[in-house]
Amino acid sequence: MKFGVVVFPGSNCDSDMVDALREDLGYEVIELWHKDEDMSAFNTNDCIVLPGGFSYGDYLRCGAIARFSPMMQSVIRFAEDGGKVLGVCNGFQILCEAGLLPGVLLRNENMKFVCKNIFIKGEDGVPLKIPLAHGEGRYYADEATLDLLENNNQVMYRYCNEAGEITADANPNGSLRNIAGITNATRNVFGMMPHPERACNEALGNTDGRKVLKDLLFAEAMVTAG
Repeated sequence: MKFGVVVFPGSNCDSDMVDALREDLGYEVIELWHKDEDMSAFNTNDCIVLPGGFSYGDYLRCGAIARFSPMMQSVIRFAEDGGKVLGVCNGFQILCEAGLLPGVLLRNENMKFVCKNIFIKGEDGVPLKIPLAHGEGRYYADEATLDLLENNNQVMYRYCNEAGEITADANPNGSLRNIAGITNATRNVFGMMPHPERACNEALGNTDGRKVLKDLLFAEAMVTAG
């Protein structure tokens, strides 16, 4: 498996993602410029990553302009053909704007930018400490969509406390049902607000992000975090 990391004007976590995948996890990584369209170097065994940042200055809505970039048209086709796509923070917002994932990311409930370490848990119930940094990270969808996500086991991660308890106090942005990350119905497109790439190096004092990335990319059947 190799990775393509898309760089938009305003991306500021692309280097972090490249370093985490290349240096910490040992994968081949190719950087992809937003104005290009060529993805001939990739097949459906590979993964395209949309990193965090402020693509196109977050004008209109977060991710709304990036969704129409030439590279994103190729990424959409890649995903529709079964290729893996991972969006982190702004990348998650772009995936929702592009219709590759359901729902939207709204302004944080407290109307403030949140930047801190938080805890999330997935199918195995183990709480993981992952950095988070966003102003529009509150996951929202209508009740029917939320129920569908639950019933189809598409909720990958939920915000929890250090003990793994899913509580309102552990929710940093007001996301409905404490949702921190989801997948599409066919489980090849993933989106999450926390930044696993910022927790992949021992020099940072935290390597929980390595488990997140491996779980996202190699677990074909993520189940709902309970």
